[in-house]
Amino acid sequence: MTVPQRLDGRVAVITGGAGGIGLASARRMAREGAKIVIADLDTDAGKAAAEEVDGTFVRADVTDESDVRGMFQTAVDTYGSVDIAFNNAGISPPDDDSILDTGIDAWQRVQQVNLTSVYLCCQQVIPHMRRQGKGSIINTASFVAVMGAATSQISYTASKGGVLAMSRELGVQFAREGIRVNALCPGPVNTPLLEELFAKDPERAARRLVHVPIGRFAEPEEIAAGVAFLASDDASFMTASTFLVDGGISGAYVTPQ
Repeated sequence: MTVPQRLDGRVAVITGGAGGIGLASARRMAREGAKIVIADLDTDAGKAAAEEVDGTFVRADVTDESDVRGMFQTAVDTYGSVDIAFNNAGISPPDDDSILDTGIDAWQRVQQVNLTSVYLCCQQVIPHMRRQGKGSIINTASFVAVMGAATSQISYTASKGGVLAMSRELGVQFAREGIRVNALCPGPVNTPLLEELFAKDPERAARRLVHVPIGRFAEPEEIAAGVAFLASDDASFMTASTFLVDGGISGAYVTPQ
């Protein structure tokens, strides 16, 4: 498929870029002309991803302020700017469950990786973008940030709600400085984690699938297309938005047979 060169010459930093939505987005943005910096804890997968897109790998713990600062500085030192920050790293561990069963350690670990990391990434990248007078920040939230589920992952849901609210606030605050901040809200995506859920608990997985009007889960490449759009000038009048790529889940009451 031919893709437009909307991101020619721009520099994108992607956290959690070694796999899943992050890797698919790295591939898509590279195809559209962007220079890519992959940030991840997985050194082997991160280096392989960076090599595939002819980019740069930075090993970074996104919950560590100095690592996050260094990650963006590497992008500036290597390529001269940071035009796109896709703050995508996140976790969804099995011990994050119902509020009645989720301990404080599990709660705090998910909040650190999913919410505090986005705070740190935005805090560290915005000064670079202010100097440039432009930039696009895309923060990965989730469709669970806008609706409730009886199959709860309480800390994950709360963390994504926090990402959504923070993105909205930053999008408003910095709009007149040329910096756009949007929250990407994917529906369930066909990843190894989801495949494991199907294999381990088909009934629980099927309970999720029935609520998707399109009748299937997303492929990472479909979410990546949304990321590339938000990164590009095609989204130049979009900021502080809740950008849902969820197969219709959040708009559904009764789904098709």
